[in-house]
Amino acid sequence: MKKWKAEKLWWRILLFFVLQFGFMFIFRNSTCHQEDKTWRPTKLMRSALLSPISRLSVQHDVNKPSLKISLTRHLSSNPNLIEPKTLFCNRSHRLYDWCHLKSPTILEPKDATFFSRSSTPSMNLPMVEKLRPYPRKRDNDTMSNIREITLTTKLSRSSCTIIHDTPALVFSIGGFTGNFFHDFNDGFVPLFITLNALFPDQEVTLVITDYSEWWYGKYEAILPQFSNHRVVNLDNQTVTHCFPSVVAGLISHGPMTINPTLMPRQKSFLDFRALLEEGYRKCLVWPAPKIKGRPRLVLVSRTGPVGRVILNQDNVIKAAQEEGFDVVIFEPSAYTYLCDVYRLINGSHAIMGVHGAALTHSLFLQPGAPFIQVVPLGGDWLARTYFRNLAKGMKLEYMEYKIQPEESTLIEKYGKDHVFIRDPNLITSRNWSALHNIYLRGQDVRLDIARFRGCLKNAYSKAKRLMEHQGLHVRRRPKMKKFIRPSIFSYTYGVQS
Repeated sequence: MKKWKAEKLWWRILLFFVLQFGFMFIFRNSTCHQEDKTWRPTKLMRSALLSPISRLSVQHDVNKPSLKISLTRHLSSNPNLIEPKTLFCNRSHRLYDWCHLKSPTILEPKDATFFSRSSTPSMNLPMVEKLRPYPRKRDNDTMSNIREITLTTKLSRSSCTIIHDTPALVFSIGGFTGNFFHDFNDGFVPLFITLNALFPDQEVTLVITDYSEWWYGKYEAILPQFSNHRVVNLDNQTVTHCFPSVVAGLISHGPMTINPTLMPRQKSFLDFRALLEEGYRKCLVWPAPKIKGRPRLVLVSRTGPVGRVILNQDNVIKAAQEEGFDVVIFEPSAYTYLCDVYRLINGSHAIMGVHGAALTHSLFLQPGAPFIQVVPLGGDWLARTYFRNLAKGMKLEYMEYKIQPEESTLIEKYGKDHVFIRDPNLITSRNWSALHNIYLRGQDVRLDIARFRGCLKNAYSKAKRLMEHQGLHVRRRPKMKKFIRPSIFSYTYGVQS
């Protein structure tokens, strides 16, 4: 009996240990299964990992932490899946196109073609993009004369003759270049935007097509502010050039506009002006006329059969002098030496003139200076779009003097009841040729001095305030005994005429 009880107790002990080991085994397998679930991708996750990266945005589970970890591990071990497009183009804007070839590049100048110098195994066929690097792409006539640039991922086996250690930025100075307004509107302002948008912390080499020697000579003082490297004239190259990458085309924010909200570091027109100042202050120049204790007004004068000439200019000057201005007449030409012009206008306190390209010299004014734009008939849109934008960006005190029909010579040609006089905006909105030939080239003005004097009074008070802010003493306005026509400021490449 005792033996049976001992055996029964032994079996109970053995059964107890068997059950213990069994529970432990089941629990362990269950735990491992749960752990396996936490790291092994689900069916949905695996399909996401095998999909092209561009499709991941539509997978709502991407935001799950477990999937983020899996994606990170997968992509880090498969860099080919996150390699950006080697050749990318943005053609979405109405004013410009630009393309970026992101691989080591070789320029074959004869065909104006940039080839890749590194293989791209992820691509079966080479990509090819063509563009004309000038920011007026809707102007078909102008763009047809801009040289076409080609960028391709096709591999080139040519050897490098000249090696550059900075990316290439390719653009054209064709089109309307030669008109002072367009030199900045289609050239330097978009160049400033592009450099700050795409290369904010990087030097570039400027590669220029449709090149002109006179352009380089005229703007030689400020070109180093955009790049410290020698400019490459694409049109006369006979050897290959190699670059780490290339961008072709310039970005524009619109007519005479720099939109800080579209810039990585909120760069503005004032930053652009500071860049110009840095270049022009280093020039060897003739001294500007001395300040005579009165605010200096620069009158931008037009002469000859060019249209928009102020026919009673002497009366305008006399009225400005009577209001307290020291007036300087400025007649710019294609050969005007900009270093001297900068010194003149930067040291002045106001500028005025009839709408025209020469008012672009207002870029050289100091912020807070008055800017009077005389707007001829039919010029409302141009005045508003171009120079009001510039004045706003430059923090100038902008004023418009819109002439009445009686102040235009068009009334003598067509009569006061003609549609050209009654509704010029109707004509200009439909016909650019009419705007150019009738309202810009075919119209002179004779200002109503009594009405214009109000504009001069307002400008004088603002110019006087600017002068006092600069710490300069403003003398009382002298009584005009006799009108003396001021001399003309017209420096031509350092020689005063």
